[in-house]
Amino acid sequence: SAPPPGGRSGGGGGPGESVPMAEAEGGQEADLDAFLDKFRGPERYEGGFSPENWEEEFEKIPIFMKTAPPEIDPKQNPDLACLQSIIFDEEQTLEEQAKTYKNEGNDYFKEKDYKKAVISYTEGLNKKSSDQELNAVLHTNRAAAQFYLGNYRSALGDTIAARKFKPNHLKAIIRGALCHLELKHFSEAMTWCEEGLRIDPNEKKLLETRAKADRLKRTEERDLRKARLLEKKEQAQKDSVFKAIKDRNIKLLPVSSEDENVLSASLAEMDLDGFSSQSASGSKVCLDENGSLSWPVLFLYPEHGQSDLISAFHEESRFIDHLMVMFEELPPWDTERKYFPSELELYFEDEEREEIYQICTQSTLLQALQHQRYFVKAGTPTFLVLVKFAPFSKNYFLGKKVHWLK
Repeated sequence: SAPPPGGRSGGGGGPGESVPMAEAEGGQEADLDAFLDKFRGPERYEGGFSPENWEEEFEKIPIFMKTAPPEIDPKQNPDLACLQSIIFDEEQTLEEQAKTYKNEGNDYFKEKDYKKAVISYTEGLNKKSSDQELNAVLHTNRAAAQFYLGNYRSALGDTIAARKFKPNHLKAIIRGALCHLELKHFSEAMTWCEEGLRIDPNEKKLLETRAKADRLKRTEERDLRKARLLEKKEQAQKDSVFKAIKDRNIKLLPVSSEDENVLSASLAEMDLDGFSSQSASGSKVCLDENGSLSWPVLFLYPEHGQSDLISAFHEESRFIDHLMVMFEELPPWDTERKYFPSELELYFEDEEREEIYQICTQSTLLQALQHQRYFVKAGTPTFLVLVKFAPFSKNYFLGKKVHWLK
């Protein structure tokens, strides 16, 4: 007979019956959801990275660190502290500890972290190993690191120390020669090269360094000869200028003189180094091929707080000739239009006596400088320019003793 509707052929409803397919699939999905729930939310596995700062936590793992902290705190970096204790085992011999620091320094050196390399090599030297070869290498390596930091004197000191442990240490000799070269000790650099070439006549670096030091030494000696010749020439020119000033009975005041009394004959014995022969603008008194002096001359206009500098005023030139050129057009600060050459008067101050002397505008510079009360201060003759009969001029002279022209 046919099976009942909805039933299966050949089976009853006992324990041995098959589970429907929909029921089985639902059970598998429930198991999977339960498994995935373990990784969600606050119930994630212990020690897992936080989604918010996983990169920072990743950086704390020694093998993934991009940079190590300068000081290792066991509380903050327990893994690093553990590794450090393994590397620098206090139970190692001094030689083993020094070699460990040497290797660490070499690693820093390869990374071009020369400062840390210096520290590591120094730590190695501080172990005071009895291994002379190792000490020579540590000094030489530290010299190389110091060299690349630009500390040439420190580097040179290390090469010297290295050679005390091992006199024929070629790397130390090469580094020492390079240090002398950078310090412009060309003769010493050549000496170190010669010493190294006696050990290895074909050492390319020493041959190159010796040739360069020899070339630079010759250049330095040539430049020194030129400088001495120039200095000698300049001194001869100064002596000539001073003699011309002395022959004209022109009196000078030193720049730094606090006592501006009349200088006696002893001043005549000083050379031009005793006073500034150069003005603030760079002009200075000079002697031409005809034996004539030209001076930088400063004109002051006290009424307006203005000034003019003539960089080369020939000693035989008249004041009026320069005034005619200077005031051919009235300056913008002369708003009252009164600075006409014919209306101008010249004066100089005798600071020692606090007196004023008038000078004729028709006189030459030499005549003014030869005045018995005129002293050239700071290598630049200075004169006051005032307008005749101007109210300012009258007020300017109040309370002062003025020596007028007759």
